[in-house]
Amino acid sequence: MGAVRLGLNLEFARYENGSFDWAMDRAADIGYKYVEPMVHWGRELLSEAGYFHSRSMLDDPLILKEAAESRDLQISSLSSHAPLAKPDIAVDYLKQSIRYAAECGAPMIQVDDGPVPTWTTEEENYGLMRYTLQEAAYVAERRGIAIAIETHGPYTATPAALDLLLKLVNSPALTVNLDTGNSFLSENDPHEWLENIVANVTHVHAKDISLADAAKYRGKIRGMLGCTCGEGVIDWERIVRTLAAADHDVVLSVECGSLDAATKSYHYLSEVIQRVGAPALQPSAIAKESS
Repeated sequence: MGAVRLGLNLEFARYENGSFDWAMDRAADIGYKYVEPMVHWGRELLSEAGYFHSRSMLDDPLILKEAAESRDLQISSLSSHAPLAKPDIAVDYLKQSIRYAAECGAPMIQVDDGPVPTWTTEEENYGLMRYTLQEAAYVAERRGIAIAIETHGPYTATPAALDLLLKLVNSPALTVNLDTGNSFLSENDPHEWLENIVANVTHVHAKDISLADAAKYRGKIRGMLGCTCGEGVIDWERIVRTLAAADHDVVLSVECGSLDAATKSYHYLSEVIQRVGAPALQPSAIAKESS
């Protein structure tokens, strides 16, 4: 059986005007053992001033590692999204984020498929994405870092589309970060989708969509921050049961829009995991598995 443990994507801090350290403190205070920080290239004014949670990859990656360890946290992944069909942006950025992940102790990075250039054909986009993923995979394979492709954009909007994207490059580094909320918004059944591909899912964005947002946005957008887990459309018992039956460990990384939702989601999902009987994931299990 796979082990399921709760993590927190630090994007909740965006609506709280919270810094990286503030977000890390709140994650630890709530009780999470895993966090998913965002990293960026260069310097960004709001982050430097403490109003945004992302960290610059110009900083020493050991700062990020020590920030987690000092709070008894593990890094489940780095949020390293870059447009795959824009290799002039994505290739060097992803290579850097992979090297950064290896040094800070993250077993994987998150990527997605959009936005795409305005002037290219679909065939050209597949060629561009293949180039980007292959260049990133060369770097990831040598370091034992997974590249988890998130269900987010036009080329990951359906099971068939995601499968085609994954087959562009033959690499063990390519895995899946299934985002339950995004998958639902793209008019899929995320529970069934997860059940069909769980063998290749290394990370899950635990995102719920409220009934009001589901009625308003489903089929119109492919991504948004979620509501409190348990207050929306996702059947979390089914999700946890699927992950617990897998032969590998996965972190459910809560992605929501507020500190209150992050807190309530932790308590709700903790109870679901305990009720379903999923074994607790030891803090070092993911890092060992990826080494």
